[in-house]
Amino acid sequence: MKNKHNSEFRQLRIKVLLRTIAMLVISVFIIYITYSALLRGNFANLMLALLQNIFRMDYDGAFSLYERVFRRHMDAIIWLSILAVFICLLSVFLHWITRYFEEISNGMETLLKDAPGEISLSPELLSIERKMNMAKHTFDRQKSDMLIAEQKKSDLVMYLAHDLKTPLASSISYLNLLRDEKNISEELREKYLSISISKEERLEDLINEFLEIAKYNLSTITLQYREINLTRLLEQLVYEFQPILEEKGLACRLVVADDMMLNCDADKMQRVFDNLLRNAVVYSYDQTEITIKAEKGGDEVTLQFSNHGGTIPKEKLERIFEQFYRLDTGRGTDGAGLGLAIARQIIMLHNGTITAKSRDGLTVFTVTLPVL
Repeated sequence: MKNKHNSEFRQLRIKVLLRTIAMLVISVFIIYITYSALLRGNFANLMLALLQNIFRMDYDGAFSLYERVFRRHMDAIIWLSILAVFICLLSVFLHWITRYFEEISNGMETLLKDAPGEISLSPELLSIERKMNMAKHTFDRQKSDMLIAEQKKSDLVMYLAHDLKTPLASSISYLNLLRDEKNISEELREKYLSISISKEERLEDLINEFLEIAKYNLSTITLQYREINLTRLLEQLVYEFQPILEEKGLACRLVVADDMMLNCDADKMQRVFDNLLRNAVVYSYDQTEITIKAEKGGDEVTLQFSNHGGTIPKEKLERIFEQFYRLDTGRGTDGAGLGLAIARQIIMLHNGTITAKSRDGLTVFTVTLPVL
């Protein structure tokens, strides 16, 4: 690359040298023509003709005036003529040279202003043009990467802030039960307190995660794989959602084999299931049933979250996993439209898939995960 640039600059120097020689040759030729015209009498004949025709002078009067004004000062006229020709040619030559500097200056101004489009210079400045466009593309790419990184960071902050609601809502629900149920048994009281404490600890973990990861973008998240009992995880999830389910008169049926195992990041996968079940609760009709079904087949585990509610139109179903997209802003939900986007992102990090179908009032979210 360096040899190529040196070759292009060498060609530019040769072109400048050739044009300089050409300008010198033209200057010498014009000066010679001018000098010859003055010495050979052509200039005298021309001046005499002008004096006779313009001022209506006779030949003797015109010749006498020419003698007094021009012939006595012929040396000065010759040098002034040569100087005038030289200045004109030098002006043309300097304009031709400075044009390159003006083009480079305009290219730098375009580069600094971050104007759209490519920078275009003369063919002689092709090497400089390429370097400027390379710098412009680098700046554009860095700017784009910076915007993407900032967007990912903002998305991550929104994700974590959204997830703070789940343990907080569960904790509040159990604390309300403890406050409202005056005759609750001591055993049940201890159980509710234990769940509330567990949710508060989960909330603390999320806040710590929020503070830790908010400095980075989403690509820096790493998964901590370990083998978990998927059956117990889902049973615990359903139990913790009982107060929220009872508010709408919903029932949650769990269909899963005993002690089904899964290798995953337990905390993040729990976040997925929390979001899917919460979404099912929000959009279910009152007094209906939500079904969670898990099956293992080959090297995959398939989970389905089904609920009865309004049928989701196809055009909305295609956008349901987009960030900040909400199905119905008039339902009184205060979510930011991030729950399903969070779920999809975590599942993708696990090399899994998530899809949604809705027909005849039944909506089914299907999660497929590798067993590993």
